[in-house]
Amino acid sequence: MFDTASFHIIGRIGSIKTFPNLTRISIAANASYKKDGKWIEKTNWNEVVIFDKGTRDYIEQNFAKGDYIRTEGTLRQNSYERNGDKVYTTELIVDQISRLPVKKAEADQSDDQRQAA
Repeated sequence: MFDTASFHIIGRIGSIKTFPNLTRISIAANASYKKDGKWIEKTNWNEVVIFDKGTRDYIEQNFAKGDYIRTEGTLRQNSYERNGDKVYTTELIVDQISRLPVKKAEADQSDDQRQAA
């Protein structure tokens, strides 16, 4: 067995940006927690990266903003120098991506929440 740093994100696509050698997808994942007896809703934004050409082509043809998706992948840490300072970044590299079904009631509720905002 080997150690690995991995992620699993379920959420809605905020945007898809395509570049010559990679595709970046921003994903909005909602979370809720209780604070002082009240439920608090929070949206966490994550950006994932896809390098595989076949997966990138599939995403371009089959995914769009607002789609409910599930992603899994690995973390890759990088560093570079900017103005003499070392900067560290962590990329979320997608290994698997799939669209999730949304029940009609959930879709209606989600639309109502967007309109109220």
